[in-house]
Amino acid sequence: MHFSIPDTQDFVNENSGSSFTGFNIHINGTFHCCLRYKQLHSLHEQLKRSLPTLVLPSFPPKKFFPLTPSQLEERRASLERYIQLVGQDPVLSKSELLRTFLLSAQQESSYTESKETSLDVYLMNGFRIAVNAYTTECSTKVLEKACDNIDLPREFAYYFALFLMRKENDGNVTLTRKLMDFEAPYITQRILRECKIVIRKNYWDPCYDLELMRDNIALNLLFIQTLSDIERGWILTTKESRDQLTNLQAHGNKKEFLEVARNLPSYGVIQFQKAIVDYPEANTQTSVTIGNKELSTRTVVGKKVQEARFKVTRMRCWRVTTIHNDIPSDSLNNRHKWELSFEYLMSKNCLKWITVASEQAMLMSVCLQSMVDELLNQKSGADMNNMQVHRTNYAPLSYIRRDGSSGRISDSSSSDTISSLQNEMDMTNQRRVESSSVRRKIREKISTTVFFRSGRESVHNEAFEGIGDDDL
Repeated sequence: MHFSIPDTQDFVNENSGSSFTGFNIHINGTFHCCLRYKQLHSLHEQLKRSLPTLVLPSFPPKKFFPLTPSQLEERRASLERYIQLVGQDPVLSKSELLRTFLLSAQQESSYTESKETSLDVYLMNGFRIAVNAYTTECSTKVLEKACDNIDLPREFAYYFALFLMRKENDGNVTLTRKLMDFEAPYITQRILRECKIVIRKNYWDPCYDLELMRDNIALNLLFIQTLSDIERGWILTTKESRDQLTNLQAHGNKKEFLEVARNLPSYGVIQFQKAIVDYPEANTQTSVTIGNKELSTRTVVGKKVQEARFKVTRMRCWRVTTIHNDIPSDSLNNRHKWELSFEYLMSKNCLKWITVASEQAMLMSVCLQSMVDELLNQKSGADMNNMQVHRTNYAPLSYIRRDGSSGRISDSSSSDTISSLQNEMDMTNQRRVESSSVRRKIREKISTTVFFRSGRESVHNEAFEGIGDDDL
């Protein structure tokens, strides 16, 4: 998880008249919640108790007097550093306590009442699945219900995930993000707007296809996604292969169709929007894809096409940086300039930084991390289901709300969040200060780096291999 705290906002408690500062938490490039210092401190203390053998990052100290503007900025930066280290720790980031805390924080910050609703989930061919879910249910629960509605056996459900997809003005579609288990699809979709929730594969290695092809419904889902990706140009075909696929589709030979498609070079990759890279030259406009254990760029120069392939196992590390632009203060999902940079082993003893500037840089980073996780999972001999989040028993979370009230959340809650406490919450007690006086800490044209675990400014790639001369 990639955390950032780009700005703050002031609140007034209308009952007491007191004011307090909230820190806007962005996860994977999107606004997630607004939290007070005391809420993050409570999370820190509960993480310490639930994981006593783990050394947590140091938490910014308390202050006993009102903060000056410079002290508030220092606290924002310190909290950002802390939450980034938590998000990149392999144990903390998978903590059930953290997941539940973030889910509850999203509910509180969006002022969402927990209630049943009908949520539309789509297949890649536009088929709509109406899912009866709670507004505050996490992504995995919504996925399970969607799969149940189409009779997909539960053992195959976790080979898939929920994604948000946006239709562009030119008619093309863009995958904007993968919905994670610390967020409620209903709330995230409402925040981002104009995005559909779609079901897509949740793995990279095509060998997992063979498991799914044993089941007719899973096979059909694979077929639908593959056909859609071919029609959108995400999977490139030759005239010969396209004619062959068209013939198989016409005769309903879905398994044979997939067997042919799986041999295409761009099968199983994610296509991103046009981006700017500094390789082989600065300011090169290119198409970026991620898949097949690599990040690839495809650049058209005159009548020639230049391709570059960067294997994920030769990326020593990567980082995401942003340039925060000053925007109207009533918008929480401001568009940043994102850059993904990775240090690549070009040859023996020669590491070079490659930078990709794209609004989808954060999604690219998430894709690289999930690819590395899958490689490590395969190396350990674990099966696909071991990559999923498994619920474990844990002490109920004590969640402190922004107004200072608190309650306990247990896994027995139907929505996993503060729904059981909803009647105690008076949503009108907190009023956000009007935009003219909201304190914004957006730094215009200042590049800030997302920090990662162990204090490094980059994600250390645990799949990075010592490569011999013969491999270069």
